[in-house]
Amino acid sequence: MGKTYAGARLRRLREERRMSQAELARVLGISPSYLNQMEHDSRPLTVPVLLKLTEAFGVDPGFFSERDTTRLVADLREALAGEITEDRVSASDLADLASRMPAVATFLLGLGRRNQALTERLAGAADGRDGTQEEAPRSPHEEIRDFFYRRQNYLHDTDLAAERLAEDIGIRPGEVVRALTERLADGHGVRSAAESGDRLHHYDEASRTLHLSGRLRPGQRAFRLATQLALLEYGDELDRQAATDFPAGSPSHALARIGIANYFAAALILPYRTFHAAAEEVRYDIERLTDRYGLGYETVCHRLSTLQRPRLRGVPFSFVRVDRAGNLSKRQSATDFHFSRAGGTCPLWNVYEAFAAPGRIHVQIAEMPDGQRYLWTARALTRHRGGWGEPGKTYAIGLGCEIRHAARLVYADGLDLGNAAAATPIGMGCRSCERTDCPQRAAPPLGRRLRIDENDSTFVPYPVADPSP
Repeated sequence: MGKTYAGARLRRLREERRMSQAELARVLGISPSYLNQMEHDSRPLTVPVLLKLTEAFGVDPGFFSERDTTRLVADLREALAGEITEDRVSASDLADLASRMPAVATFLLGLGRRNQALTERLAGAADGRDGTQEEAPRSPHEEIRDFFYRRQNYLHDTDLAAERLAEDIGIRPGEVVRALTERLADGHGVRSAAESGDRLHHYDEASRTLHLSGRLRPGQRAFRLATQLALLEYGDELDRQAATDFPAGSPSHALARIGIANYFAAALILPYRTFHAAAEEVRYDIERLTDRYGLGYETVCHRLSTLQRPRLRGVPFSFVRVDRAGNLSKRQSATDFHFSRAGGTCPLWNVYEAFAAPGRIHVQIAEMPDGQRYLWTARALTRHRGGWGEPGKTYAIGLGCEIRHAARLVYADGLDLGNAAAATPIGMGCRSCERTDCPQRAAPPLGRRLRIDENDSTFVPYPVADPSP
């Protein structure tokens, strides 16, 4: 195995436990000077020391492994583009900071974003605008996406609780709706009824009636039943988890409760151990899993992106739902795949190709500007309200993993995974993408000076000037 340097994480973990170097050195059976060298990355963490550390601190060994900081580095590059352009800080400095001291990198990211907002306000004042506009607050939905991202799209306690409940009430393929209906009726006095309006579901607390639309397919019906059961049986825990990040009574807190309840519902109808075993058995063949469990393509993909239980991990996936205009209505990741905040996504990504042939799974090996390669699957889906002439919703579902995990997927069969030339170069979005020679670029790159010459034109729409010597 390669050498592991994790001095900053080791030092922070020791300080959180309020232990001195001498105390921890005694626990590990090493000298304080040797521990001091490890904390300053002068020496790597050896296997025996790693084993003792995981036992002493009760953390997974992966805590000390080298972390993929792709998203954090890309966020820093966006927020500090001007500093990089003027050579005040290098991209390699940011990568080193994100890897060794992620907490400091996150703090610096916040400062950089506030500086950007202040610059925009000052520019507005100079242009004759009043410049008093406050920084646009992040929407609650954006905050919820980050809530799940920080947890790598996996809620351990919630997943375990849902699995225990699934075993208790007898959740099995083909019997899910019956089991959930009986639990709601017997345990909570809740009965189901038809919803005659446009709503997909409505719970009447006074009459303890759950109204479900007749348009819901069996899998969707099961998910609504499971979500309502989560709200009734797991309500206090939903409040507790949401309150770790958001104040009670806020819109973000309310959305977090719903998001965690939805997570519970998916974990209830697709219990972790049985679903993980099934996914491994069919090599993550999404269509076979939808057939086996009678659930929709999106539901199965979303659940696949949550299989990150310690010591029983599935493939770490990134999950996206995107429309034809490039709007990401869902984005969750068990990896550090970067979704740009600067607007837009990459037109070379296969999630857009999927719209040309709906219903078919498209496969792509994609390479990010930093050289990291991914295997992406994408499929376009359409939902209708059910009536003639009524507008529907069309979007693409993308599921991707790092290329090192791709061989575990049936979709990798026949692909040359080791050939970098077989990969399609994509980016995080045109404004933050570093590929200055891309002919598909729709916006100039952040922090780069353009070459503007009336006597010259190029196939690349925004040619970048050579850096000054």
